[in-house]
Amino acid sequence: MSTDLAVPADLAVPALASAGRGAGRVVARTTAVKAVRSALVWGCVCGLYIASSALAYASTYTTAREREALAATFGANAGFNALIGPAHQIGTVGGFTAWRSLGVVGIVGGVWGLLTATRLLRGEEEAGRWELLLAGQTSRRGATGQAVAGLAAGWLTLWGVTAGISVAVGRAGGVGIGVGPALFLALAVAASAAVFLAVGALAAQLAPTRRQAAGCAAAVLGVSFALRMIADSGTGLDRLRWFTPLGWAEELRPLTAPRPLVLVPLAALVLVAAGLAIHLAGSRDVGASLIPDRPAARPRTRLLSGPTGLALRLTRGVAAGWVAATALGALLMGLIATSVGDSLSATAGDREAFAKLGYSGSGVEQYLAVTFLLVALLTALVAAGQLGAVRGEEAEGRLEHLLVRPVSRYRWLGGRLAVATGYLVATGLIAGLMSWVGVAGVAGVAGVAGGGVGLGTLLAAGLNVVPPAVFVLGVGVLTFGTAPRAVAAVTYGLVAWSFLVQILGSAVTLSAWVLDTSLFHQMAAAPAAPVDLTAASVMVALGVAAAAAGAVAFRHRDLVGD
Repeated sequence: MSTDLAVPADLAVPALASAGRGAGRVVARTTAVKAVRSALVWGCVCGLYIASSALAYASTYTTAREREALAATFGANAGFNALIGPAHQIGTVGGFTAWRSLGVVGIVGGVWGLLTATRLLRGEEEAGRWELLLAGQTSRRGATGQAVAGLAAGWLTLWGVTAGISVAVGRAGGVGIGVGPALFLALAVAASAAVFLAVGALAAQLAPTRRQAAGCAAAVLGVSFALRMIADSGTGLDRLRWFTPLGWAEELRPLTAPRPLVLVPLAALVLVAAGLAIHLAGSRDVGASLIPDRPAARPRTRLLSGPTGLALRLTRGVAAGWVAATALGALLMGLIATSVGDSLSATAGDREAFAKLGYSGSGVEQYLAVTFLLVALLTALVAAGQLGAVRGEEAEGRLEHLLVRPVSRYRWLGGRLAVATGYLVATGLIAGLMSWVGVAGVAGVAGVAGGGVGLGTLLAAGLNVVPPAVFVLGVGVLTFGTAPRAVAAVTYGLVAWSFLVQILGSAVTLSAWVLDTSLFHQMAAAPAAPVDLTAASVMVALGVAAAAAGAVAFRHRDLVGD
């Protein structure tokens, strides 16, 4: 007796017809669902930061004298302006909120944009799911256009959530920000997210892997940020602001002197990058890239003798890019540290403001302490990126090929963590060295020996940024062992929260328990303050303990795909 497994015609025809009608939109829907999901979370982060800035300012600085004192202290502070952006009318709630939000939330949005775009384009293609989608009624160029539309839906969600929270807090007592200005503020802070969604989509067509695509887009973000910092550092190079999209976002000037026309170059850059990505997608095969991966190159077996060597080989390209970007930024900040430090030393209000934040010493040391906060942020992002690579090995099925061989889980994970820790230490030391090169170089030209800050002091300041990153690494391993799919959200969320709290706490009064939740608040403000060995040791010890617990949990769980 035979069994007929065919689907009845009356059921098959409607199903096929329905599939045919939806085939032209399936890539857009799939991409939009994933982009919107993450945009909801990060939109809340951006919106809550804006809300906390506005509410904290309105409740802390209640009199005209207090607001004038704040404006006099921070309005012309070159160190904070280089880190966050130029201050406009910060004696008002709107001016302060825009100042705090544009520089910080803009970077957060840029990182979200490039990671989301490369994950949902090159990442999906690298995992083999893109081929299944292209088997339907669409072309490579059409599918990429749909994916870009899905990314646009994610950006609209990010802006919508940020705008909703901004409008709500604007109506709160003491804030007084209208609906229109609040919407324009949300648009300004989300502009960098739109730009780097497009840049990430373009990088996904150029690079052969998701990690390399993210590295290329991150390099663009790093150069943009470095140009913006130099333009805002008070060195007479203001025109550089027009060579970076982060500078364009600043020139929108929401809540103070709005300039809607600046949206034109931002929109043009997004359209050009997205259009070029769609065009290039149609000129290559699935899995290929315009930057060749050289699959036919002569075999190179160096570093393939064990899991640690393999980890070093797999991650050295992206890690080298991060380290190089940090070194370049530290060198640039070292070059301008003397001029900025002199202006700080000449202003009593600036010295008092830095003293309240724990930044003692000379003006150069105080300014370098602010720049090393940025180095700490980059180093913590390196740690989060390394955990993302660890998770990627498992999610994409490559880890199985190692574990079926005589390689234990402990040995594999230990090798990855050893390599990651080495990158963190190298990042800190190179940042300290390059900042000293910049300071000493300018001081040598000016005839001042050493610039007043020694090599040992700056190397110690570089190592001072490592313990928070080690803690992030440990928390990431613990998450990897217990909830592997949440690794990226936990690690990047921890870094973002710590930086947001530290930046906000530098200007308004926050409760001690809120400040204590920031890893960067636990870090000494070196070189403007002595390195706190006790706090550093505690962070390292907690990170190691969390990593050990995560390794045990990973040993006893099944492998989990994407």
